[in-house]
Amino acid sequence: MKSYNVCLKDTVKTFTKKLFYSLFDCEQEKIHASYLEDIFLKILTSLEIDNGKTIWVKFKEQLPEIRKKLDLDALAFENNDPASYNLDEIYLAYPGFHAISIYRLSNALHQLQVPILPRMMSEYIHGITGIDIHPGATIGDSFYIDHGTGIVIGETAIIKNNVKIYQGVTLGGILVSKDLAKIKRHPTIENNVCIYANATILGGDIVIGENSIIGANVWITQSVPKDAVVSYKTEIKIRPKNNGI
Repeated sequence: MKSYNVCLKDTVKTFTKKLFYSLFDCEQEKIHASYLEDIFLKILTSLEIDNGKTIWVKFKEQLPEIRKKLDLDALAFENNDPASYNLDEIYLAYPGFHAISIYRLSNALHQLQVPILPRMMSEYIHGITGIDIHPGATIGDSFYIDHGTGIVIGETAIIKNNVKIYQGVTLGGILVSKDLAKIKRHPTIENNVCIYANATILGGDIVIGENSIIGANVWITQSVPKDAVVSYKTEIKIRPKNNGI
């Protein structure tokens, strides 16, 4: 029976937390600089991944640009959420921002073709926030997630700039089959789109045109043109109680 190093999950959890802290806190960056490199190399060794030192150097070079992108994301939160009062609150207390931060870090490793570790990082933050973003997804600048619980963004999804997504949204595949692994299975969301709660958008050929609004609870399996509003029509009846019934 083959043995699996499942204890590595705890190591990746600690690595991911300290990496997140170091990205935003200069003091933490100084404290954890050597630790992060050492533990990264140990993780890659455990995963039988070669050239760990080279990968670390390339990854570390990307951190300033990742920080810039995340600062834009934080501003998107501040500009869109009436419940936010300052940027400190977003960096310290917003699960959507936390999830986006770990996505951008794991995506950088995914782009460097590091296997397994990016998925472990994304599953760590998924467990904390309820937001499931595959590290292979492509997400542009100024991305805003409100509330966030239950969001699923698939591996081949493309989200462009200034997109807003609310809780329960799924950007998924219309079919689940192993032979589709190498093709685009998830939708493309163009610039300035807003997707409200519990909307489901499925299929790799689906494009949601720029400036469109996708209403709550809709189920979309066809493309939407730009500047469109998509809504789910339901009928709600409100009547007074009759004799207590």
